[in-house]
Amino acid sequence: MKEVGNLIKFYRKKSGLRQAELAAELSRTAGINITNKAVSAWESGTAEPSVTTFLYVCRILQIPDFMEAYFGDNPANPLSVLNEEGKAKVQDYIVQLAHPVSYLKETNDGNIADFSTEAEKVRKKAFYARVSAGTGDFLDSDEYTWIEVDKSIADKFDFAVTVHGDSMEPDFHDHDLVYVRQQNTLENGQIGIFDWNGDAYIKKYKSDQSGTYLISLNDSRPEYAPKKIDIENDLFRIFGRVVAKQ
Repeated sequence: MKEVGNLIKFYRKKSGLRQAELAAELSRTAGINITNKAVSAWESGTAEPSVTTFLYVCRILQIPDFMEAYFGDNPANPLSVLNEEGKAKVQDYIVQLAHPVSYLKETNDGNIADFSTEAEKVRKKAFYARVSAGTGDFLDSDEYTWIEVDKSIADKFDFAVTVHGDSMEPDFHDHDLVYVRQQNTLENGQIGIFDWNGDAYIKKYKSDQSGTYLISLNDSRPEYAPKKIDIENDLFRIFGRVVAKQ
């Protein structure tokens, strides 16, 4: 049996939430107004949440079976006898049964039931401050919050950033939110997020015999001329490829 505080702490860290963020989620989704100090008190064992609050915590932290998580097993849940690999196989089989839709039951209104849970419909991704569509911005990867996105886009990217500047117009405008798939290589012509000597950019990537360049789409101004990277001496890193924008 796990203590309630240890259970909350384990799943909170697994979800990547800070204590203050968990408190904010309780306020937003359930109207339960607490502070991060209350969450800290739960986790230290000096206090426990009410039953209602704990159920919302389980929902936010996506604890799939809180009875199993607390007691170690749940006789009413046949999956509790399986390890994580076994549960993953069951999940794969459920997905197979859900496609084609002929295996899905109809709802009372005659429509096909939606297999996805609310947690699968909306996922949270790290959102970093901003990247330059100009002459450079500092990207501090410790400064982030969380955004909610629909499942249709959630699996296609790893983090999101805002654009600052106009060097990537007309495709990307100041304050646009762009979704990025994390990867350390790009093909010529792909739009990516880069770290160049400590500054972060959104640019088009080009690499050939003449060198490696970051290209602005809006090249009407001299300061937006192609930026040549000195691979031997510059600090250069590819964060990822831009896959969509909002």
